[in-house]
Amino acid sequence: MDLVVRNARIRGRRKPVDVGIEGGRIVKIAPRIREQARDVIDAMGCLTSPAFIEPHIHLDKVLTAERLRASESGTLQEAIEILWDAKRKYSVQDVKRRARQVVELEALNGVTRLRTHVDVDTVGGLTACRALLELKKEYADIMDIQVIAFPQEGIFSDEGAEELMRKAMEMGADIVGGMPHAEMTRELSMKHVDILFDIAREYNTDIDAHVDETDDPSSRCTEYMAAKTVENGYQGRVTADHVCALASYNDYHAEKVMRLLKLANITVETNPETNLVVQGRLNTYPKRRGLTRVKELVQSGVNVTYGQDCVSDAFYPFGKADLLQTGFVLALAAQMTAPAEVEAVFDMITTNAAKAMRITAEYGIQVGRRADLVIIDAGSVPEALRLQPDRLWVIREGRVIAENRSSRKLRRHN
Repeated sequence: MDLVVRNARIRGRRKPVDVGIEGGRIVKIAPRIREQARDVIDAMGCLTSPAFIEPHIHLDKVLTAERLRASESGTLQEAIEILWDAKRKYSVQDVKRRARQVVELEALNGVTRLRTHVDVDTVGGLTACRALLELKKEYADIMDIQVIAFPQEGIFSDEGAEELMRKAMEMGADIVGGMPHAEMTRELSMKHVDILFDIAREYNTDIDAHVDETDDPSSRCTEYMAAKTVENGYQGRVTADHVCALASYNDYHAEKVMRLLKLANITVETNPETNLVVQGRLNTYPKRRGLTRVKELVQSGVNVTYGQDCVSDAFYPFGKADLLQTGFVLALAAQMTAPAEVEAVFDMITTNAAKAMRITAEYGIQVGRRADLVIIDAGSVPEALRLQPDRLWVIREGRVIAENRSSRKLRRHN
């Protein structure tokens, strides 16, 4: 064998096991593997998980905060406007330089697959898209990157964006993005959704769109997206990001929308850190949390994931590309603290994200699956989310791509 991971604590198994890897695949799982291996890792009973999946980040915008003016309102719209000057000055090298740092952080923190949105609009053109497509090839040895063509400024509100979207797909973008609630009227928002499906069918790609990223209870793009998903036979191929307005709907309408999301097999992706900061800015008190109805969506059987979204940009000044930290924030904000709920949060960056990316057949710690693993310096999922400890080893296709060992010492003087 190429590699044996010994004493791995895998969710759902009472005792640690050995995991044998050969040719980038898991070939054996047993209490003890006696075959010789070229390399051996002793996981020491630590939690060993399928490697994390980052389902939502904006690599073109990361690490821009220090070059931007401060936001006075803290709102989503002002953050978008603040970025205009920066986007006009983007260069391929600048975008790649900043994005590299965050891709490497993601890998160190246990991620081997990620989806990144990239703005495709008349403000910044296709410069950032070109940069991230180059980055995708450059980092193919440690990270599977999917690039989402994202019309941040709208399609009808930004004349020329639809043409740029198609050019981005021709260049090699993997997924069609959208932001229908950015349009000036509800009718145009619905037409925006129609265009997303037109482009997706034309290029046979999935859709991953920012939908109802607003506290406004009159924003109703989500239900239309669900209806179009069913109409186009796109069940299982659509992700709706943020979906913040769902938290502002009355309970009767929210129940209907969640039922439609389940019917359309749409994944809902939430971004707790950014939503907590950006949403609710127009409230006095009580102030909205900004998140969608995460717990209720899970209970309704909707596939839910979460992502980092932003790292030090106009929307969010913090972020370290650590999905355990983001999950900790989500558990607090969504009040998911019961044992089963904590486990469900961990599912969101593992099995749920794999379902959203349609890779379930090759994902997970099972014989025959791709050997993407993360060994966490913790004994359980609750401990991992509580402490966000070192990812001791990160393995992609059977090869170690990252190691982390923090050294801490307490000196007592009695």
